[in-house]
Amino acid sequence: MDAVNTIMEKLRAQCLSRGDLGIQGLARFFRRLDKDGSRSLDAKELRQGLAQLGLEMDEAEAEALCRRWDCDGSGTLDLEEFLRALRPPMSQTREAVIAAAFAKLDRTGDGVVTVDDLRGVYSGRAHPKVCSGEWTEDEALQQFLDNFDTFEKDGQVTLEEFQDYYSGLSASVDTDPEFVAMVSSAWRLT
Repeated sequence: MDAVNTIMEKLRAQCLSRGDLGIQGLARFFRRLDKDGSRSLDAKELRQGLAQLGLEMDEAEAEALCRRWDCDGSGTLDLEEFLRALRPPMSQTREAVIAAAFAKLDRTGDGVVTVDDLRGVYSGRAHPKVCSGEWTEDEALQQFLDNFDTFEKDGQVTLEEFQDYYSGLSASVDTDPEFVAMVSSAWRLT
């Protein structure tokens, strides 16, 4: 395991040892380190912050960590990118139930979920803004879909985006049976 992975594992273990609020607390900590209000950390800010947590790294390791988790190519590490990296990996059981829920939503079987796929699987008619006439049902469905559209706001949700959404929830659910029951109930899987 290289030094960057070792740092990430130590940081992940430190967060998990703090309980459910560990990652949230870490997010607040990194926001305080964001001196310029850019909502991202450069390698220097990251290195200083980790040192305050007792996780020492040299400049090259901090830069490597930023590069590894910089999904948008900005040259800095935004909080979402870093927190996504901290999430513990999901078990095959959890990945399987997420894939089953995605397959139920992807009615056309083309590997992406769109508003058209949601019709008949999820109803937006009871949404308060639809009831008031402020939104159409399609607008409510699009708002719902946007919760999962995490990487590229393109009106389509891929399995990877769907898994990313659920990996955040997975980190706060202790056991596989609890997670499977939650997802199965939400999507009425049999």
